[in-house]
Amino acid sequence: MIKPLAPTSIRPTFAKYSHGIEVPAGRRMVMTSGQLGVGPDDVIPQSAQAQAELCFSNIAAVLAEAGLGIQNIVKINAYVTDRAYMKDYMMVRDRLVGDPPPASTLMIVTGFTRAEFKVEVEVTAVAPEGDGK
Repeated sequence: MIKPLAPTSIRPTFAKYSHGIEVPAGRRMVMTSGQLGVGPDDVIPQSAQAQAELCFSNIAAVLAEAGLGIQNIVKINAYVTDRAYMKDYMMVRDRLVGDPPPASTLMIVTGFTRAEFKVEVEVTAVAPEGDGK
């Protein structure tokens, strides 16, 4: 069982995430590449929220290839191109992640490979050895 880390000697988290996650021995780990808000039809929605939805949908598909799901995520690294997109991204993240919430980092970056991209998300997920494929 993963264990959220929340030391009382530091400030509580700002949102729905854990300061750290302890992963016990005997776990299988899957790391995704950064997923952008683009669908299989190559359509890129204009809104940051719709792009975040696609990021997590793409992540779910990658994790499913390994027999895992969103509930197996222990660490999220997310990137947005403007502070104005943070709220939309966080609404999607908070709706999808479970309890305990994963460790999470959110950074504001100057851009991605194409100007229309607003959000990119990569994750690390774990499952007990033998779960999945």
